[in-house]
Amino acid sequence: MQERMFFGIDFTSAPRRAKPITVAAGRLHGAVVRLDGLTALDSLEAFSAWLAQPGPWLGGFDLPFGLPRELVVQLGWPTDYAALMAHYAALDRADIRARFAAFCDARPAGAKFAHRACDGPAGASPSMKWVNPPVAWMLHAGLPRLIEAGVHLPGLLAGDEARIALEAYPGLLARELIGRRSYKSDTKAAQTPERLIARKDMVDALEQGRSRLGLRLKLSHAQRDELVADASGDRLDAVLALLQAAWAAGQPRYGWPEGVDPLEGWIASA
Repeated sequence: MQERMFFGIDFTSAPRRAKPITVAAGRLHGAVVRLDGLTALDSLEAFSAWLAQPGPWLGGFDLPFGLPRELVVQLGWPTDYAALMAHYAALDRADIRARFAAFCDARPAGAKFAHRACDGPAGASPSMKWVNPPVAWMLHAGLPRLIEAGVHLPGLLAGDEARIALEAYPGLLARELIGRRSYKSDTKAAQTPERLIARKDMVDALEQGRSRLGLRLKLSHAQRDELVADASGDRLDAVLALLQAAWAAGQPRYGWPEGVDPLEGWIASA
C-alpha cells in the first residue's frame, strides 16, 4: 500500500515569483513528521496543476473553506455548500467588496464582521475580511480550484478520498509555541532580529514536540536554517499547516467537533 503524503500549504490569492504559494511536503512516522521538502508555486495555474497530483495525500490549506452562515443568510445567498461556493466564485471582487462593506456598515462598532464558529477557538480572522488580511480573496481564489480539482473536502463536499484537503491556520499553532510574539513580515524594514529569534524559538519547539499536537518535526540542518532565515515566514507557515494536517489525519472526523455547521467548516486543530 502506498504511503500517504502530507502537505501544508501557505496560500496567497495573488501568487508571483516574489510571493509564491509555498508547499511543505512531509511523511508521518509514529509521532514524527519528517519534512521532505518545500515547493514554490508562483501562479494559480501552477497551484491547480499541483492539486491534480494523484494520492494518497492529505493537505492542510491556509485559506478559509467557508463563510459565516449569518452573512450568507443576510445576503440571501444559497445555503447549500456547493451552490454557495459556485455563487461566490461567480462574483467579481468589486461586487463582493461592496456587499460585504454594506453588511458591515449596517452593524454596530465592534461587531462589524460576521464570524464562523471556528474563528474564536482558532483566533482566526473572519473569512469575509477583504483587507489585512484579505482572506475573502483567498477563499475566492483558492476554494473553487480545490473543488475543480475534485479533492475531498471532509464534512463539506465529497471528492477523491485519496486527495483530502482540510482548512489549516498556522497562527493557531504559532501562538501556542511562542505566544503573541511576531515572527514574520513581508516588509524589509520590519524583518528584525527579534523576529528572527522568534522563528528560531518556534523551530526549536517544533523539533522538540512542545505542542498539544503531540508531534515532533524532523529537519535536516539545511532545512532548519532555511525555515529560520525566511523572514516572510511563508516556509514556516507551510510547515505549521503540515503539522496540523498530520495531526488531523489521526483524529476521528479529522478533529472536527460534533455539530459543525456544514456551511462554515472547521479549522484543523481548533
